[in-house]
Amino acid sequence: MNISSIVVQTVPKFLDEVVESLKNCEACDYHMHDEKGRIIITIEGEDVSEEIGKLKIIEAIPHVITADMQMAYSEDELDANIKVINESDAVPTVLNAENVDVESVVYHGDLKKRDAELQEFAKDLSNSTGVK
Repeated sequence: MNISSIVVQTVPKFLDEVVESLKNCEACDYHMHDEKGRIIITIEGEDVSEEIGKLKIIEAIPHVITADMQMAYSEDELDANIKVINESDAVPTVLNAENVDVESVVYHGDLKKRDAELQEFAKDLSNSTGVK
C-alpha cells in the first residue's frame, strides 16, 4: 500500500470550485486549503502506477494549475528496510561479549563497515533525490 500527499494549486477565484471537486472526487481525500489556492490532499494505491493514475485524474480537474506529490509512504519499502535493520549486525560481536579484555579491542573508526547491506541502506536514507 502506498500513500502520498499532494499539493494542488489553483487561483483563489476558483478555490471553492476546485475544493468541492476534490471533496467529491473518489481518487483522493481532501484535508485542507489556504486563501492562496494551495490545497492539501492524499491519495492511496496498491502501487505507484495506481497512484499516478489518480494523480492524472486530479490534474484533469478544471482550474487545477498543478498537482505535485510532496511526500510518499510505501509499506513494502518500509518492510524491506526494517528487514535489513533487523537482520544486520551493526554491533560487532566483541562488543556484546561478556569476558573481553578492553585493552584487546581495536577501534577502526566505523562500525557500519561491519555490514555492507546496512551501509547501503544508510546511503539510501541519506539520498534525498531518491535516485541511485
